[in-house]
This record gives sequence, structure tokens and C-alpha cells, in this order.
Amino acid sequence: MNHYKKVGIAATLFFSAGVGAQQNLEVMHFWTSGGEAAALGIIKDHVEKQGLVWEDAPVAGGGGDQAKTALQSRIAAGNPPAAMLILGQNIIDWANEGILGDVNAVAEAEGWDEVLPKSVQDFNKINGTYVAAPTNVHRTDMIWASKAAFDAIGAEYPTTWAEFNSLAPRFVAAGIIPIAHGGQAWQEAYMFEAIVIGVGGPDFYRAALVDLNPEVLMSDEMEAVFSQMANIREMVDENFSGRDWNLATSMVIKGEAAMQIMGDWAKGEFTNAGKVPGEDYACIPVPKAHDSGFVYLINSLSFFEQPDSAQADAQAKLANAIMNPEVQVAFNRAKGAIPARTDVDLSTLDACAQSTSVDFIANDSDGTAVPTFAGTHATNASVVAAVTDVVTEFFNTEMSPKEALELLGESVELAK
Repeated sequence: MNHYKKVGIAATLFFSAGVGAQQNLEVMHFWTSGGEAAALGIIKDHVEKQGLVWEDAPVAGGGGDQAKTALQSRIAAGNPPAAMLILGQNIIDWANEGILGDVNAVAEAEGWDEVLPKSVQDFNKINGTYVAAPTNVHRTDMIWASKAAFDAIGAEYPTTWAEFNSLAPRFVAAGIIPIAHGGQAWQEAYMFEAIVIGVGGPDFYRAALVDLNPEVLMSDEMEAVFSQMANIREMVDENFSGRDWNLATSMVIKGEAAMQIMGDWAKGEFTNAGKVPGEDYACIPVPKAHDSGFVYLINSLSFFEQPDSAQADAQAKLANAIMNPEVQVAFNRAKGAIPARTDVDLSTLDACAQSTSVDFIANDSDGTAVPTFAGTHATNASVVAAVTDVVTEFFNTEMSPKEALELLGESVELAK
């Protein structure tokens, strides 16, 4: 049985100016920071040139939890948006519920299969049907460092966890906060996965967070992950609780803090502030004990079934706009990520993006690129929620690494 409803129309129609009546396009998302809003504005401008009326429906909350709750309410009321920013396994879940649309007409006409890596297709093409269009690929295992802060103490950027940890007292002595952090559960989940890949490597990451191997989850290496998080817990300022991620990024931009562990959407804030990589800040992967690994997150706008033909045409035009090569480059210049397409010219992107692209291709080829856990690509939302609860309780209390390890094993087993 085909669970997907056709929203695409004849391949030539989505290039036309319109279908007579005014076409409104409601887009629900949680891109509310400066850099994110600038990136989304590029897609908005492109579709508005095609005669669409963009209805912006932002939901505050950088991790998307509030947006997910709002979406569930809209769906329960029988009033889903035309398009929605949804991550990872959640796209697959909604597709399997039979309420996502189908933009295969656009995808086939434009050859998406030939220009999208399999890792990107996996979260946009469900059971052979494109139900979403990818805007970008993010890297989540990143450190954002203030050049001014490092110059102030005469230090090099860390390449090992020992070097990373040894920097903290030097920054404190210089009146600089070692780590800028926002004490929100989703931020701590992303920090956790970055440390998992950094301490344990890609094979360990996959066994623990993709395969959910009980022995690996309870291993000495996982205890070492929590021990490193405990070290970082001592490096944040006392006002970190509840801070939004972009405010933490601003602390690094201003030189108030030395580093932030955050996905490369943080770069959009540096770009929006007029900062230049290499001159004002550094973008470096977290230290890697195994010298490899890349945690990726795919951002996509998913399309919900629309019975109205004008809405279906609007969705097709949005899909076309998202995958436009020039839009992909401009969007990611503002967003801080790299294009989802592999056939675009990256020469106008900054050094951070070009380095990330090279790393993604190399790790993807070597099998050492792994899907984000915090962004619900690696496993289902219930397991992610259970692990996130453990991680954030650990980070915000005096819980020991050993206690966290035991709680982690129990929580994953219950959530499976």
C-alpha cells in the first residue's frame, strides 16, 4: 500500500509563475537566531519571486522540541503546515504515518538522486519517495574558539583532550570563561555526542549510539566520556543554566569565553556578526583520540499532504527553491553549514565550510561519518529523550560518572 499522497504535479508546472489564485505557503520552523533567520530568508526570497506568499511560522527553541510539540497539536487538529523543519528519524516516523506528501516530480525532473549523497537521501527519500527537501549538512562535533582569548594566554588550539583540559585554569587566570554553554537539555545532548566521537571514535559511537549495544553503553570508554563531561562541567560560568545557544556563541564572539562545543550552525552567528574564520575565530573538530570521525546532521523541510492543488504547487516550488544550486550555496553561507548537493561550487564559501566539506567526503568514504544522536538521526526519539535526560541530569548535578553509566544503561533498556 502506498502511504504517500502526491503533491507534485507535472514536472513543467512548478517552473510556471502560478496557477491563477494567490498561493500561500506556510513554513513552520525553529530557525530563530540571527544567522538562521538570514539563511531562511534566502529561500523565502526565492519562492516569493515565483509569486508565492510566504507565511512564516517560527517556534522558539533551538533544539526543536517546542516546534515538535506545536506540530503535533497542528496535526491532531487536522491543520498541518505546508512545510516544516523536521529532523532525522522524525521524518521517517511522519512518513510512515502516511501524512507526508510527495515531491518526486520535482526530484525526478532535477535529478536529485544523482546529486545527493546516500546519507542525505536516507532522511529525505523514504521508501523510495521524496517527502522532504534537504537544505544542508551540519557537522555537530565542533569547537568554536575565540582567537583573541587564545592570543591572550599565548596558547595553541587543542588537539587532545589533555590539552583541552589544561587550558581551563589558564583562561580562568586571565579572566576568561573557558567554555560558553547554554544549560538546555538539547545542548548537553549535542555536547555528549561530540565527546563520544572524540573520546571513543566512530566505531565506538556507532556501537553505543546507533546499535545501542548494552556492553558498550556500560563500558570503561563510556565512563571516560562522562568523566570528560564532568571536566567541562567545571569550565562553564555559573549563569549557564537556561541560556540559549546563540547567546553562548555571542560570548565567544565577544571574547568573553574561549570556546563553545556546538554544531556548525554556530558559524552563522559569527558570519552574521561580521567575523572571519582564521582572523577572529577558529572552527576545529573536537579532539579525536582515534584521528577520525564526523557527526553529521541533515536539515530538511518536510512536506505535509495538502488536498488543495494550489498548495501542492506551492510545495513543489518550495522544493525547487531549496535545491536550487545558487540557493544552496547562499543559504549555507549564512547558515554556517555545507550544501546538501555535491555538485555545487564551494569556492565562495569560507575556509570553515570548505574544510568541513573535505572532512565529510573523506569520512563518508571511509565509513567514519556517523549520524547525529541528539538530532534523532541515529535512533528513535524515545531513546534520544531517555539518554538526554541522563546526560542533562549528570551535567547539572554532582552525579558521578559511574552513577551516570548505570543510569544510562537502565534508561536505554527501558526506552528501546
